[in-house]
Amino acid sequence: MTTRGVLYIHSAPRAMCPHIEWAVAGVLGLRVQLDWIRQPASPGTWRAEVSWKGRAGTASKLASALRGWQMLRFEVTAEPCATAEGERYSATPDLGIFHAVTGMHGDILVPEDRLRAALARSQQGETQLEAEVAKLLGKPWDDELEPFRYAGEGAPVRWLHQVV
Repeated sequence: MTTRGVLYIHSAPRAMCPHIEWAVAGVLGLRVQLDWIRQPASPGTWRAEVSWKGRAGTASKLASALRGWQMLRFEVTAEPCATAEGERYSATPDLGIFHAVTGMHGDILVPEDRLRAALARSQQGETQLEAEVAKLLGKPWDDELEPFRYAGEGAPVRWLHQVV
């Protein structure tokens, strides 16, 4: 079953750009050449967006291929399909990677065991429930990435199709 999604490279140093293209090409199984533009939210870095179409699980593979690269900010989304829920991955150098399952309308679906654990930590006084829920919804990542998202409005988007 296929799905589609978008890879947003919000900021990357210029020297990292070809390595990102190679990593994405390795996942999608085709040559990738992204349209890089300057990222005004972080001078000296570049941004790119690419829409992709591939098997369910492709977003996870893209996020895994890019995770842990210092100085790289990115997001990967995948739409739900008949065999899988949607997904969203967000990554920043300071926060690491965030993963959320998304429903057909883009809402984040939080598993009940994660909700129970957040509630338990809150009840034990380890943290406040509001902070726990914010983490479950990816708010710290959204807060850090928002200036980079805004800076990308009007950026060119290309479609890539995974080799099946």
